[in-house]
Amino acid sequence: EEPWIAARNGAVLTLLYGSGLRISEALGLSGADLSLPDETVLRVTGKGGKTRLVPVLPVALRAIAEYRRLCPYHLDPKGLLFRGARGGPLNPAIVQRDMARLRSALNLPDTATPHALRHSFATHLLGRGGDLRTIQELLGHASLSTTQIYT
Repeated sequence: EEPWIAARNGAVLTLLYGSGLRISEALGLSGADLSLPDETVLRVTGKGGKTRLVPVLPVALRAIAEYRRLCPYHLDPKGLLFRGARGGPLNPAIVQRDMARLRSALNLPDTATPHALRHSFATHLLGRGGDLRTIQELLGHASLSTTQIYT
């Protein structure tokens, strides 16, 4: 595996867990979504085209920076941040396949999926005293009952 692809995959998975993003949200990010005045926040477009601001952990910012540094393609701020091997949009199946490879290498259960990283984000926030309404906003859920399923 090429170093830039490993860096890309690591950055995507780190975002899924560290910011609670859906795969489609992570893969829909543009450089401009990260280039807000305060670079510790992402502008995420979720289901129904709704936009929200989500905090980004320093480890995720470092992973994205490393991917950007190694990526052989020009990353236009208005274009997609995460690229496939040939420079086009990154297919969600690639993220799922990478997670399956990691799951196998680490002997994790079949339930360890990209979406499970999103669940873990919510569960860990709640376990550390996070407010359910705030978690709802971070996840982009319209209904609190949907967030309660995650916790």
